[in-house]
Amino acid sequence: MEKSISLNFLGNGEILGEVELIKNIPCLCGIEALTEVVVYTINLSYFNELMQRDFILNNLLLNSFAERIINTTSRASYQQLYTVEHTLAQLLKMQAKQNIQISKEDMAAYLGITVRSLNRILKDLK
Repeated sequence: MEKSISLNFLGNGEILGEVELIKNIPCLCGIEALTEVVVYTINLSYFNELMQRDFILNNLLLNSFAERIINTTSRASYQQLYTVEHTLAQLLKMQAKQNIQISKEDMAAYLGITVRSLNRILKDLK
């Protein structure tokens, strides 16, 4: 059985796939849209050409990488400091604020727990 882990919930203006283009490797992860999205694609040769001459793109990518590192380390720290119940409460608030539906499977994967454990925590939160 293949395990699924939800690493992130992304928002408006997020960039995906640039690491794979830069390193010329197959896709590292799958993506599932929870809301309607607009996607722009770029082919590898044109991307490489832009990387050589477009400083605006380079700065955009550097900012994107920095933001991702900050978010990843903040999330790791947050998970060390707070209980799963607290993190789940924050996730539920974000879901309500964004008016999106996140499946129990995706929530459990994001929290690094089983759906059974998630159901138990949800029951306790009520």
